Amino acid sequence: MPAKIVPEAELSKGDLWVFGYGSLMWRPGFDFIEQVPARLIGEHRALCVYSFDHRGTPEKPGLVLGLDRGGACRGVAFRVAAKARGDVVDYLRSREQTTHVYREVMRSVWLENDARERVSALAYVVDRGHVQYAGRLSLTEQLRFVQQGHGRSGNNRDYVLATVESIEAQGFRDAQLHQLAAMLHGDAHSLHPPLEGEGRRD
Repeated sequence: MPAKIVPEAELSKGDLWVFGYGSLMWRPGFDFIEQVPARLIGEHRALCVYSFDHRGTPEKPGLVLGLDRGGACRGVAFRVAAKARGDVVDYLRSREQTTHVYREVMRSVWLENDARERVSALAYVVDRGHVQYAGRLSLTEQLRFVQQGHGRSGNNRDYVLATVESIEAQGFRDAQLHQLAAMLHGDAHSLHPPLEGEGRRD
């Protein structure tokens, strides 16, 4: 299966920005010279990818995050020095493209700093035609997959809770993930209408 990667000619010249919205926020795994809260418009963060590798297996899939169509997503933009760009892209491809469920794309993101500038950042968007695309699952379905998932990067529960902690550290909430985290903590009152927060707007 051909890798869904950005041609070298389309990668931004000079320093490279990388947009993290899941585990990259709390475990980037590469050297960077700056990190800035950022917002991407047009796609939203969703537990929409069956994990066959990092947080599950084909026999017992877990569930991990992808950027899916519609809405907006708050995350973190990492600025990588130009001299490290090649190594970081290679690292990200080996980490994110093990089963080619993501498309590697360049997206405009708005940095939430004093300058409020727009930059072009490398991001990983779910491929809706891939067998691992889960679509929109109910919270009960999400819970089942997350509770069973365990892969080479650890168990699925830790992945979800670490992402929620990272989101809170950035000063915002993700209604769906926060509800799921409450369910994982055994909160019997977690099945309530979604909180106000980010998510799909389409």
